Amino acid sequence: MIGLALLLAVVRLVRRGRLREEYAFVWLLAAGALLALAIWRNGLDLAAKWLGVYYPPALLLLAVILAVFLVSLYFSVVISRQREQIERLVEEIALLDAEMRARREAESKQS
Repeated sequence: MIGLALLLAVVRLVRRGRLREEYAFVWLLAAGALLALAIWRNGLDLAAKWLGVYYPPALLLLAVILAVFLVSLYFSVVISRQREQIERLVEEIALLDAEMRARREAESKQS
């Protein structure tokens, strides 16, 4: 039930433009995983047995920790890229501002 609610919430946010598609993929993947575990209840036990984990909830916890780590790494990359873009835009605005001031001064001297 929670997986379905998360899936519907993500789709609704994307449709309203409040969540970008590139970020929605992670949330859709999480909702899909929750739905799969809800539908296929033996899935976690089988995966734990296949991986040699004796306590299946520990595998779920490990998966969540790994997912949080990967999402944090991805968002760190996104933030770094955006910071570089912001710095470049600030420099361009400063150059344009200096150019406009120089033109205004040149025009005022001609008058």
